[in-house]
Amino acid sequence: QVHLVESGGGLVQPGGSLRLSCAASGSLLSLDYMGWYRQAPESRRELAAVITGAGSTEYVDSVKGRFTITISRDNDKNTVYLLMNDLEPEDTAVYYCNVKGTTNWGLALDAWGPGTLVGVSS
Repeated sequence: QVHLVESGGGLVQPGGSLRLSCAASGSLLSLDYMGWYRQAPESRRELAAVITGAGSTEYVDSVKGRFTITISRDNDKNTVYLLMNDLEPEDTAVYYCNVKGTTNWGLALDAWGPGTLVGVSS
């Protein structure tokens, strides 16, 4: 069984910054991809950024152009981070951590965190 614990969400003013964290624990053999998705009110969940075990990153275009975002990971801690700067009200959303890899039993892993709310308002 794999558990994901997210933290770092909250309410900030426009222009503010937040760093989200997601720690994975349990029967993990490998975490090939760790990523962050976001779901704004009345919108579909969309990928924001993903990072591979080797550190390669990918950001969706809609996110890159709107605020400074950096995804990183600590492989020793099985943790992925999402640093967001210059947040705007339209970035208000629930942010979900997602990991893909393999469990200790050799099974494919695709797990989601419960989500952490990011609110941007003056």
